[in-house]
Amino acid sequence: MSPCCVRHVPAAGGEASAIMKSYSATDHRRRLENLGTCQRQIRSCMRKHLVTKYLPAQCVYNLGEYPCREPWNPGEYDERELDRLQAHGIQLIQVMDDWSDQLRLCGGHKLTAINPDGFRRFVRMVQQRGMKVLAYASSGYFIRTDPDFCEDWSRPNDGFFSGYWNLARCAPASPAWRAYLLPQIVRIIEEFGVDGIYNDWGYVPNASKGNQELAKDEVPAFEETPQHDGAVSDLLQLIYAEVTRRGGIYKVHADYANQPQTQGAKVYDYLWVGENMTNADILREAVKNHPPYVIPCIDMSFATVESDDEAFLHAIPYLQFPLLMAGRPWTGERGMIPGVNYSPAPPSVDIWKQRCLAAWEYHNAHPQGPHIYGGWDAVPPRPGTQETHARWLRQYMPLAEEGTWAWLEIGDSALFAQPLPPAVVASAFTNREIYLVLANYGRTPQALETADTYVPVDMPNAAPTTHWQLPQRSLRILQRRGV
Repeated sequence: MSPCCVRHVPAAGGEASAIMKSYSATDHRRRLENLGTCQRQIRSCMRKHLVTKYLPAQCVYNLGEYPCREPWNPGEYDERELDRLQAHGIQLIQVMDDWSDQLRLCGGHKLTAINPDGFRRFVRMVQQRGMKVLAYASSGYFIRTDPDFCEDWSRPNDGFFSGYWNLARCAPASPAWRAYLLPQIVRIIEEFGVDGIYNDWGYVPNASKGNQELAKDEVPAFEETPQHDGAVSDLLQLIYAEVTRRGGIYKVHADYANQPQTQGAKVYDYLWVGENMTNADILREAVKNHPPYVIPCIDMSFATVESDDEAFLHAIPYLQFPLLMAGRPWTGERGMIPGVNYSPAPPSVDIWKQRCLAAWEYHNAHPQGPHIYGGWDAVPPRPGTQETHARWLRQYMPLAEEGTWAWLEIGDSALFAQPLPPAVVASAFTNREIYLVLANYGRTPQALETADTYVPVDMPNAAPTTHWQLPQRSLRILQRRGV
C-alpha cells in the first residue's frame, strides 16, 4: 500500500495530528493537488470548512437510573460495554445528569457525582481505551428545591417542572449565580479528571423570550437583541475559555434547533441539537449552516423516522454525524422511585413520565434486550440502530480526517454533467482523496452523471463509473477513482 493510501483517524486532545507529524511529501502533494482540483471545479457552495480537531464518533452513555434505589456502580458490564464502543469506533463519551446527585438523595448535589469513587473509576475505564469523557453540567438550570438555590438568581416564573426536574432558569447575568457556578465547573474537571464539560445550557434565546422582568440579582450589562444573546454569550465564552485552558472539550446543548447568538464569538467545540423537534427535515434545514461542529440527535420522544438510515441522510452532507446512545439499559424505573417529588402532571401531559412508564413496561417484557439507552431513544427500540451507526461511521471517518476541506451544499460546479435536481444535495470532502456525498431528499428517484469516475465507499471493488442512481430519501458516499 502506498503512503497516500494510509488512513488516519482525527487527532484528539493534545496529540499531534497525522497531517502534522506523518504526512510525507507525497501525501502533501496529493492533498494540495486535490484541493486545487476542487477549487477549480466548485464555484459556489453554502459553506466551506477546514476540518481540525474533530471527533465525530460521539456517544451518550447511560450510567444507570437516577433517581434510583441505590447508586450505580461501574463494573464488569461497563468494561464489556466500553470495549464494544471502542470497537464500534467511538471517540468521545458524555454522561448525562444521571452522573450527579441532583436531588441530594445520596449526600451529594447537582454538580458532583452520586458515586464519586465509582465515577472516577468509570472515567479511567473510558480513558484507558483511548476515548474522551465529558461530564454533564448546566450553566442555566438548577433544582429549585436545592438548599443552595436562591430565588434572586432567576426571573419570576422562569423554569419548568417535568418528571423530577423542578428547575429554575438562572439568569446568565446574575453575579451570585456566576460566583456559585463557575468554580464548580472547574472543580468537576479537576476533581474527576474528565476531558471536558457537556453544558445543557438551559436558556431561552432572546428571539423566543417572553419574560422580560429581570431577576433581583441580575445586572443588565449587555445589549440584548433577537440577534445577540449578550449575557449568555459572555458566560459561555468564559466557560469555554476555562475548559479549553485545561486542554478540555466543551460541548453545548441547545433546545430545538437553536444556537447561541454570539455575533461570531466561539463558545463551543460541539453543539448538540434536536430536542423536541418533530420533523427531521425541518431540523436539517434549521441547523445545516450552524457553525461546526454540530451533533444532531433526532429526539424520538417526538419525531418518527422512516428508516434507520434517515439520521445519516440528514447529517453527513453537512459535516455532521448523529449521536449514539449506549451504556446501561435505560429502564424507566427513574420515573417511579418512592419518596421522590415528581411533577403533579399526569403522564398524558408529562411526556417524560409517559416515556418512563413505556420504557419500564418494555424492559420488564424484554429484560435481555434489545435495550433502550436514553430518554431520546425510540420506545420500543429500533433493533438496527447500533449496527447502522457503526456502518455509516466507517464510511464517514475518512471524510472527517484532519486537514480535510469540506464544500457543503455545492451550488455551481463542474462536478456534474447536468445541474443537480432540486431535491438533491451534493457536498465534497477533499484531502489525499476526493469524496463526494450525494443526498436525495425527494420522494422520487434521481439519476445523476458525474464529470469524473467514482466508486461507492461501501463497494470499493466496484468498477468506477460516472452514472449514479439515487432512490428516494437516500444517501451515497463516493470516492473519486481513475483520474
